[in-house]
Formats: sequence, structure tokens, C-alpha cells
Amino acid sequence: MSERKVLNKYYPPDFDPAKIPKLKLPKDRQYVVRLMAPFNMRCKTCGEYIYKGKKFNARKETVQNEVYLGLPIFRFYIKCTRCLAEITFKTDPENTDYTMEHGATRNFQAEKLLEEEEKRIQKEREEEELNNPMKVLENRTKDSKLEMEVLENLQELKELNQRQANVDFEAMLQQYKEYEEEQKRREQEEDEQEMK
Repeated sequence: MSERKVLNKYYPPDFDPAKIPKLKLPKDRQYVVRLMAPFNMRCKTCGEYIYKGKKFNARKETVQNEVYLGLPIFRFYIKCTRCLAEITFKTDPENTDYTMEHGATRNFQAEKLLEEEEKRIQKEREEEELNNPMKVLENRTKDSKLEMEVLENLQELKELNQRQANVDFEAMLQQYKEYEEEQKRREQEEDEQEMK
């Protein structure tokens, strides 16, 4: 009897691996993958909101003639959950993000826009400083002035809080003692009334 779990197979003496036909797969072949929506989006046809983290069976393909530092860029096709319209987005390795292509609009991201604005301002400042040494000095003095103002404001706020937060513990204790005495007197009066 033959072995059930065969580890080594029989190769005939005239076996030639070069004669085995190779599969010619197209380069733009699409694979079906299971993925989650990478960002919040809204379908253009029906207005359905698709939230980040919603799972889809997507078709994935490699974008032809587009690479970033040798990394291939992938395109994903998903269908809207309500109207089954096709939505496509692709990877953006430059910004470690995804870019929306068509079928939906990406929901507003205030945080991302703020970061981009800060980066742009920082870049402009660095370019100015690179060409103009006087600008470096001006920016440095401006920064130090701003820092001094911030420290002064902080000091003022601290002083204001200290003035407002002067707690009179003696008055609090006196008030509590008076309250306790009042309670004892009331209890005694009640006891006397019950005795009568």
C-alpha cells in the first residue's frame, strides 16, 4: 500500500522541468481582497456616508506607469453599500495615505489641512532664512518677543489665580463649629419636647 502523506514524489528519468508551460498572467490583473475603508467618504450618486473601518470585498490592481521610490501604487475598487456605485481610491505612499479617485468625496479633515498649512508656512520660512541672513535675525527676535509675552501672560494668570484662590480656613472652621453647635442645640430642644 502507498503512503498517505507523501513527502517526496516520483520523477521519471526523462522529466524535463523546462517543458512545463508557464502561466502568462497579465500585469494589470485584478485580485479580490477584503479591506476596510481607509477614511470617511460620501457616495456621489446616493449621498450615503461610508465610515472609516467599514469592510468591503474590493478589487485590487497595480496602477500602471506609477511608482513612488520603487513602491508600486495600488488602486482599489469598492461598491457603495446602498446604490452599488463603484468607488475607486489608490494608495499614496508619499503622504502615507490614500487618495480618492472617483465615485465619492472624502469627508472634510480639518486636522490634515492644519498640518499641511503649518508645513507650508515652515517651508516658506526656511526658504526665506536660507537666502536672507537678516531674516533669520528678525525671526529670532520675533520668536523671543513672543516667548516673553507668553511668559508674562502666564505669570499674570498665576497671580490672578492666587488672588482669587485665597481660602480663609479659619472662617470655614468657625462656620462649621457654629453649624455643629446649632445642630446640638436643636437636638436638645427636640429631646426636651419629647420628655414633656
